[in-house]
Amino acid sequence: MAEFTVAVSDPESGTTHQIDVADQDANRFIGKDLGEEVDGGAVGLPGYTLELTGGSDNAGRPMREDVRGSALKELLLEGGTGYNPERDGERKRVTVRGREVSDDTRQINARIVGRGGDSVEELLGDDE
Repeated sequence: MAEFTVAVSDPESGTTHQIDVADQDANRFIGKDLGEEVDGGAVGLPGYTLELTGGSDNAGRPMREDVRGSALKELLLEGGTGYNPERDGERKRVTVRGREVSDDTRQINARIVGRGGDSVEELLGDDE
């Protein structure tokens, strides 16, 4: 069964909430690509809409939006997700994961794009 940690960022307040999802809720993410929208009910935010912005697998390899599917791929990168060059013109071969969420995905990054009636803190119990 699929099991993920979803890092939900709230651009309005500038906070990020980490939520563990499993079973039925995790299955709502399987097969979705980065950039797609998902119902927030899967992470305890009914009425909210989340946009998938990134993620990583069990080994920490990042998901890249420009790689189709969910398989591993070795790319020669000049920068961007997965590699930050030290100087101009530097390139490196890096193993990355495709943009599709699969059972191999461990963490998913998401951003709130549609708001519901209640506040995020009330729904997630983060009243501090």
